[in-house]
Amino acid sequence: MASLPTSPRLAWPGRAFSLVEVLAAITIIGIITFLAVPNIVRVKQDGEENLARARAETINMAIASYVQAVGTNAAQSNWAGAANDNARYLLISPYIAFAESSLTLYTPGGYTNTLPTAISPLTTKVRLSGPNSTNIPY
Repeated sequence: MASLPTSPRLAWPGRAFSLVEVLAAITIIGIITFLAVPNIVRVKQDGEENLARARAETINMAIASYVQAVGTNAAQSNWAGAANDNARYLLISPYIAFAESSLTLYTPGGYTNTLPTAISPLTTKVRLSGPNSTNIPY
């Protein structure tokens, strides 16, 4: 039976990485991490903001669909009778695909959607606020 070839490293049992080589490798990994982590965090934040904008637009479209489905007068009456944003969200949630059970759950964490108090003219959009309470245009 033929013996298996041995690797060159095993042929010289005293050969290993020097301390300088190990430190150089750790330094390179540290530099790469230092450069990559801020970009990863920024990409995550941009993704959350884009999701919040898309969901605000979806709510706007759901309001328009709600007005078309139930009629202008009934929609205005129901909307005015809703006590808060969550009650208004429940009126339009059937017109949102994959809608959560409440507006708070539907909006990404740290963001706030404020629904218009009146829908008589459909010119008022949902107001979107960011984590530091600044308005986010969309």
